[in-house]
Amino acid sequence: MKHNAARAIFAVIVSLSMIPSAFATDGYFLTGYGTKQQGQGGAGVAKPGDSLAGATNPAGLTLVGNRLDVGLTLFRPVRFGTITGNQLPSGYPDVNGTYDANRVNNFELPELGYSFQYRPNLALGLAIYGNGGLNTSYKTAIPLLGSTRGGVNIEQVFLSPTLAYKVGANNSFGIAANIAIQLFADEGLQNFESAASVAPTKVSNNGNSYGVGGGVRVGWLGVLNKFVSVGATYQSRTYMSKLNRYSGLFAEHGGFDIPANFAGGAAVKLGSKTTLLYDEERILYGAVKSIANSDANQAQLGSDNGPGFGWHDINVLKAGIDHAINPALTLRAGYNHGGVPFDNSQTFFNLLAPAVTKDHLHVGATWTAKSGNEISFAYIHAFNNTVNGVNSIPAAYGGGNANLSMYQNSFQVAFAWSRDKKK
Repeated sequence: MKHNAARAIFAVIVSLSMIPSAFATDGYFLTGYGTKQQGQGGAGVAKPGDSLAGATNPAGLTLVGNRLDVGLTLFRPVRFGTITGNQLPSGYPDVNGTYDANRVNNFELPELGYSFQYRPNLALGLAIYGNGGLNTSYKTAIPLLGSTRGGVNIEQVFLSPTLAYKVGANNSFGIAANIAIQLFADEGLQNFESAASVAPTKVSNNGNSYGVGGGVRVGWLGVLNKFVSVGATYQSRTYMSKLNRYSGLFAEHGGFDIPANFAGGAAVKLGSKTTLLYDEERILYGAVKSIANSDANQAQLGSDNGPGFGWHDINVLKAGIDHAINPALTLRAGYNHGGVPFDNSQTFFNLLAPAVTKDHLHVGATWTAKSGNEISFAYIHAFNNTVNGVNSIPAAYGGGNANLSMYQNSFQVAFAWSRDKKK
């Protein structure tokens, strides 16, 4: 088991360092972590499903036993940007029309979790997962932004060693250290390589820029009685080193910290086979200047108050059901609703980050062998949503509006090896 775990951890770390980013759905955060959790709307604060518990509520690690989980998610986001009502002076191109952002639209995202019950009241673990990310890959240039085809790619990977401690029979507390690696690249933003930036040569088409950083997640899980469990978790802001190749684009000279977030949840058993789950999460996008600053800010790009994406905090609601058909087969379903993180006036810069999906349908299943080993599946559909701009393109760029649309499909599969015999 130890040899296989070490080999799997190494393989996933290598894979995570090589894959392109997927476009996540609650802003740019994933709707949940682990295939079981994704099958039930992303809810899992009060009911951990596997050894990726450290990514959601580290206290849950006391309940998952000794296991290794390896999963793969296949994402397919479909996104478009449309410009309407633009009136550039004579001699400039007509930029009105629809722009296809799907030059690259298939993404793979592996994840790994390992948990070890060191003592009856002490569990140790490691979770390696994509925290989130986004990608737009326009097939042509967007002339208002630049002369080559436009797009961005953001990838964020977390390595989270986790410790969870059980106090008495009904309460667990946990902590996970979040070690983060971040990558960013853009293309097609040449129109901002001018006096509009504090560093004109560090705005666009500079290849991959990397950042590293850290933060912490803490959590509590309490069993109120044989029917009801509740939990709460908080993830601090993850402070990242600056994206130096893009210090002329992002506020604070290339700053791009990962926002803090917190959540609470409950799990209610309806008999021995069925559990209802409900989580509420708040993601604090508005606290990170490069994400939150309005695109109408008059300061230079790259300065502390330079233009950004205009994102604000959002609330996310996650509801799910887990039902055991028999000892071998468990079915899941869920719903996830998150707010659009920017308003209609901020759609111009968000041509690069059209995070407009709000409603997601989740289904999933797990088959468990007598040995305790498992195979799990999940499917998520993010319904199409369109945000139409309102006076969103500055007059200096000819005015008009940028309108954004996107929908998504994703499929996950995970394998689990357990040293705990199925009861």
